[in-house]
Order: sequence, then C-alpha cells, then structure tokens
Amino acid sequence: MKKLKIKQPLTAVHIVEKEWLNPYNPIVVNLIGAGGTGSQVLTALARMNHALIELNHPGLFVRLFDDDKVERANLGRQLFATAELKQYKAVALINRVNLFFGTNWKALTTRYDKAGLKAQNELAQAGLTISCVDTVQARLEIADILKAVYKRTNGYGRNKPVYYMDFGNSRFSGQVILSTIGKVPQPEMKKYQTVETLPMVTDEFKDLLMASESADKTPSCSLAEALTKQDLFINSALANVGASLLWQLFREGVLFNRGFFLNLKEFRMQPLKVSAPVAKIVPMKPKRTKRKVA
Repeated sequence: MKKLKIKQPLTAVHIVEKEWLNPYNPIVVNLIGAGGTGSQVLTALARMNHALIELNHPGLFVRLFDDDKVERANLGRQLFATAELKQYKAVALINRVNLFFGTNWKALTTRYDKAGLKAQNELAQAGLTISCVDTVQARLEIADILKAVYKRTNGYGRNKPVYYMDFGNSRFSGQVILSTIGKVPQPEMKKYQTVETLPMVTDEFKDLLMASESADKTPSCSLAEALTKQDLFINSALANVGASLLWQLFREGVLFNRGFFLNLKEFRMQPLKVSAPVAKIVPMKPKRTKRKVA
C-alpha cells in the first residue's frame, strides 16, 4: 500500500513594506505618550536611528505627542529629572534626545485625538505610529484616526500610514502588538505563506483590553504609590523587546512574530506569531430539483 503524504501548511510570514528597507527619506514616526513606556521607547528609537544612519539608512524622524507635565511622582519610574519638574514631558524628552544625538525631532504638547488633530490633519500622517497610552478609549480613537487617514490617502503618497505598534501593560505584565494599517503588498513565495494584513489590537483583542483596564484612574502622589500600580521595570522591559521587534523589521525585512506577551513576575514571554487569516466557511445552499410533470 502506498503511504499517504500529509501536506504540512506553510509557515506564515509578513514581508515588510519594500519602501522601508531602502527609503529615500527618513521614516516618519508618531510616538503617542511620553510616560513610563513612552520615555523608554523614545530613547530606544534614538539609538535605533543612530544605528540605521551608520548603516546608510536615512533613519527616523520622530514626533512625540503628550500634553502632560512632569510631576514629582514621575521621577524614578519615568525618565525625568528634578530640574524638569513642571515642564511638558514631550518637550523635556525631545530636547534631551536632540541635544544628545544631534537629531531634529519634534515635541507636540497636545493630545493625539480627533480634537487635537482637527486643525492639522497632516500630523496624523506617519509611516509608523506607536501608542504608549493607558486607556482603551485612547487606543480606539487612535485606531479610528489611522483608519481614516488610510482611507483618505487611499494607502498612497509620502508618509502614508503603514504600521501601528501598541504598547500596553498592567502592574507586572504587558504586551506589544504590531499591526498593519490596511494591506501591505506581499511577494509570492514557495517556502512561506505571506500575510498582507496584521490585525489591529483594537480589533483582535478589544474584549480583552476592555476587561483588563484598571478602574483606578487617580494620579499617584509619590513614586511609592506609583509602584503599587506598575512595577519599576515593566515599562523598560516592554520598550526594549518591542524596539527589538522594530529593529528586526528594519534590518531583516521579514517577520515571523508580530508581537509578544510578557509576564515579568514569572519571567515568561510568549511570542505572537504571524498567522494567515482563517477562511470563512460559507454554507452551501441546497440545490433545487425540478419536479417532473407527469
């Protein structure tokens, strides 16, 4: 008897937008949130930009959005000094990065929402948008803005929105998820199954986000109180591993993973694999048979 060969499904991968691997201009990045995670992500982006330029890549141009000011409770867990108290977080961080790395990045002391962007719609146009916010409502609004920008530009033009990366965390755990805004054209490959769409966190995990959101929204009055809500190193751990995913995107041009879940208390990390969309099964309609007339 002949042995039946079982055909194994191809490994799913996402091939990065081809213009990103050898662009003519810096990739525009909108970083939303300059708190515990955002301040760490900004530093990682500055290091990445310096490395990319050394590798003959035009690098990144970052705009940092945050309307909050530095308070004493932010010192220690977030990357701020005593001399920066009462300054806008975005301004303090961008000034420091520009001075240290010689960049010309921009600070915007406004919220990234429909009201804040109403007069300047072009500010929402960025190849990569990174959110480091702490509410589900903020994520939902960011996703709506990105979808609207993609629809308005039809996915074409300079600074067209391509990717959206979301950072989120609770006290000891968190996740980073990379999504596409619309479809990214993929080449045909025999070895892998290419995936053109990576679902947004607000579409794929909306129920989970709503269930995990903390009910306590009162600001902390001290670092000790802040540490009861978020561990000292959860933000930096997420920022570094998330930046490593971005580095892989720029340097290798192919992604097998589109994010991860991290539990810092148990020192456990679970990757989120790129997966092909599940085909919908459409039930077949029963055939109508014609009755024979006697």
